[in-house]
Amino acid sequence: MPAKEERLKEHIEYHKDGSLWARGQTLGGVPTGHWEWFRLDGTKMRSGNFEKGEQVGEWTTYDKKGDVYKVTKIKPKAKKAG
Repeated sequence: MPAKEERLKEHIEYHKDGSLWARGQTLGGVPTGHWEWFRLDGTKMRSGNFEKGEQVGEWTTYDKKGDVYKVTKIKPKAKKAG
């Protein structure tokens, strides 16, 4: 029997007041692809990409106006020898 194909699912979380807090996609319950986080006032706070639940590539942090504050490059985790 072939393995069950997992599908991308949209993932959205909200602040207590109902405003958008985070959005992205999961694959098998694990964050994958592009994600964004927002402040209570709706301005973007952070964004970046996941690969198999791990942060990868460039992650952008935004100031309170929503302008780019800094960009952080996430280095891949070293694989354990084994």
